[in-house]
Amino acid sequence: MPHTPDLSSLVKAYDVRGVVPDDWGPDTAEALGAAFAEVAVLPGAPDGPLSARPSVVIGRDMRESGPSLVDAFAAGVAARGVDVVRIGLCSTDGLYHASGVLDVPGAMFTASHNPAVYNGIKMCRAGARPVGEATGLAEIRSLAQHYLADGLPEPADEPGTVSDRQMLPDYARFLRSLVDLSGIRPLKVVVDAGNGMAGLTAPAVLGTQAGQPELPLTVVPLYFELDGSFPNHEANPLDPENLRDLQAAVVEHGADLGLAFDGDADRCFVVDETGRPVSPSAITALVGLREVARELGEGRTPTVIHNLITSRAVPDLLSAAGATTVRTRVGHSFIKAQMAEHEAVFGGEHSAHYYFRDFFFADTGMLAAMHVLAALGTATTPFGDPIPLSALAEAYEPYSASGEINSRVADVPAARARVVQAYVTEQGAGPVEVDELDGLTVVHWDEAPRWWFNLRASNTEPLLRLNVEAEDEDIMVKLRDDVLGLVRQER
Repeated sequence: MPHTPDLSSLVKAYDVRGVVPDDWGPDTAEALGAAFAEVAVLPGAPDGPLSARPSVVIGRDMRESGPSLVDAFAAGVAARGVDVVRIGLCSTDGLYHASGVLDVPGAMFTASHNPAVYNGIKMCRAGARPVGEATGLAEIRSLAQHYLADGLPEPADEPGTVSDRQMLPDYARFLRSLVDLSGIRPLKVVVDAGNGMAGLTAPAVLGTQAGQPELPLTVVPLYFELDGSFPNHEANPLDPENLRDLQAAVVEHGADLGLAFDGDADRCFVVDETGRPVSPSAITALVGLREVARELGEGRTPTVIHNLITSRAVPDLLSAAGATTVRTRVGHSFIKAQMAEHEAVFGGEHSAHYYFRDFFFADTGMLAAMHVLAALGTATTPFGDPIPLSALAEAYEPYSASGEINSRVADVPAARARVVQAYVTEQGAGPVEVDELDGLTVVHWDEAPRWWFNLRASNTEPLLRLNVEAEDEDIMVKLRDDVLGLVRQER
């Protein structure tokens, strides 16, 4: 009797992700496709279509396992009487664009920044609304598990059709309509695609390969060849090691900035003209201020979402500019929910995910990159001289931050308790504000020395994640080391 895979570890809180073929393969993909159609697409499903011929759009990244998984998933969907539109190679935000403009549910086959042996699925409802554990993914997992154990249901009387459609030109035009780069000063930008999907989307959006007019940009490409084996470096710019080539190329070419994308190109990291990374918090502030100014100019009251790990500079600067800011838990499902609830114009995370109301409340690294290019390309001194990105970003990075530091501990509750005892119960550092929106956040900001930290437990590993920010480097380093000492005391 063939082995039935256990989907409890494959279908996670926000997506499907695992090793191919060890964890899953075409049979599992077909079962997931059938379950996705039943739960998120067909009439009777929440927000399901009223028409007799519902549709789904499917895209994939450059991983070698993608085509066979897509074909199997599409077969599972079509067997339930749902039409399938395959858009082929695309970025995750390209799939969101297709779901948004076609107003149909979607599935993106990608494992983002994970190694080559992985693949996964990000699912969404019509209009690019996310499908997570609390919004249908748990039901999809349960139904797919049933199909794998007991067999797929009989095909619908009228199976769906499977067709192919090219959406890249439409995607490029759509993004160009949201940010006008035609009037900026000439810029040289190095783009590191990491052999991921930005190798397809960057030439289409920033160049002329999708039939768009030429922009005043000189793009220096790094690793644009689509290769799911990632031969040059991991497609994970969150790891500083994966930015080394970009940093060196920016300096070598005398570029104005560098952009690094992850494997499915939904995240974008920025490097200034000196090769120094610009923090995602600074990018959140920069892009947020542009969107706030546009909203105010059009007579609307802007709201911006940020997660609790972003710098204090983000709500401070945006509030001063006239925005309402909303602080959320870490995780795209939380920020997307808040984006929709508040009809927020923009949202940013410390992990370099950037969300836009005008992009279906979804995240798109390319649109964030375009805002950075627009801001830099129009920034001048009072004397008309261009302002470099290092100087522009400095205004948005007034404090010193540790970045996220992971500690593997044997007893997570005990480690957390030691920190609570030292910083909350004893209050040795003076009065603090404490909240537990997501982990433990301790704030000492109303008087000098100003600092805050957040300590969060991993949902899947015995890890504690620490983020620290303070008004200067010395305070940050001392606080970071003191808290880490408490966390790691048992080791």
